Amino acid sequence: MATCYMQTLVFGKRTTVVSPSRSKPKSSNCYNCSLMENNNASSSSLGPGGLDLTSAFFKPIQNSDPPIPSNRCTKISVVGVGNVGMAIAQTILTQDLVDEIALVDAKPDKLRGEMLDLQHAAAFLPRTKITASVDYGVTTGSDLCIVTAGARQNPGESRLSLLQRNVAHFRHIIPPLAKSSPDSILLIVSNPVDVLTYVAWKLSGFPVNRVIGSGTNLDSSRFRFLIADHLDVNAQDVQAFIVGKHGDSSVALWSSISVGGIPVLSFLEKQQIAYEKQTLEDIHQDVIGGAYEVIGLKGYTSWAIGYSVASLARTILRDQRKIHPVTVLARGFYGVDGGDVFLSLPVLLGRNGVVAVTNVHMNDEETEKLQKSAKTILEMQIQLGL
Repeated sequence: MATCYMQTLVFGKRTTVVSPSRSKPKSSNCYNCSLMENNNASSSSLGPGGLDLTSAFFKPIQNSDPPIPSNRCTKISVVGVGNVGMAIAQTILTQDLVDEIALVDAKPDKLRGEMLDLQHAAAFLPRTKITASVDYGVTTGSDLCIVTAGARQNPGESRLSLLQRNVAHFRHIIPPLAKSSPDSILLIVSNPVDVLTYVAWKLSGFPVNRVIGSGTNLDSSRFRFLIADHLDVNAQDVQAFIVGKHGDSSVALWSSISVGGIPVLSFLEKQQIAYEKQTLEDIHQDVIGGAYEVIGLKGYTSWAIGYSVASLARTILRDQRKIHPVTVLARGFYGVDGGDVFLSLPVLLGRNGVVAVTNVHMNDEETEKLQKSAKTILEMQIQLGL
């Protein structure tokens, strides 16, 4: 696969991170990108005279055709280079998902340090171009924009106040992303993810299929792990979803769980194997408490959400048509109505974002909990006045 690559970037003032001197147009291909970079005396020239080492190192084959231009480069932008943002970027890099990663943050020194740290690992990573800037122009031409930036809650601050501060941040983040990459997909990871996905949708003007949140994708992974651990099987053989509002009021869909294609609860009933509902509730509470435990032990969560978001990126960019529980516009599904509420549902994802919402089975109790979760989120959205 032809890729674009630049090992180092040129920086101006110490306090300012500068993006490459020429932005890659949306329609350009990887071969032309590399030609542009070489012509701009990037990594192929050394010394005061700009000695070109390419001709000395490589001899062209006689009478050969020029390289056939490949499809244009695949690009992901990550906004926010905190613990979560960098875990996502690092996981995407190691899994060789894209040709280019652009990093954006408001702290230039932190941003430059993170970019250089990743670039210095070039010999151990797939060939990927890494750029960084405080200017959102560096995100131009992105296929997927991942937003992890957000405000932290101050002591004694209300959830509404925190949410309003995050909305203010998003007013500076989402419009320039949408302007730089009008055909991209927005993936929101910042919390509270459900409401902020709604905010991103309103501020971007994008169609609903191209604005999603990480939602309960990670919650569902924890859920599958715990069920697999109880049954001593591989978590990949467990089909189970957490839906609704990400966090404490999420909904576990016990009625649709299957292991190796076998519906668990109906199997137990047919075999007359008794189980206690409290056991199921305890597993769900372990899912909810999982993040709190990690935060209590190490101060933050990072690696699991990194892998979770990378899995979403892979599904989207490679058009894998996999089902993920992510935050989407839920109006009209499972009896959710009353407004443009965003919450997690199992959806089919592809290259254009959300392909369809999965018609997964829910019993009456689960449906009622989901609708209650939707009302809670809708009340928060209404207070924002967007």
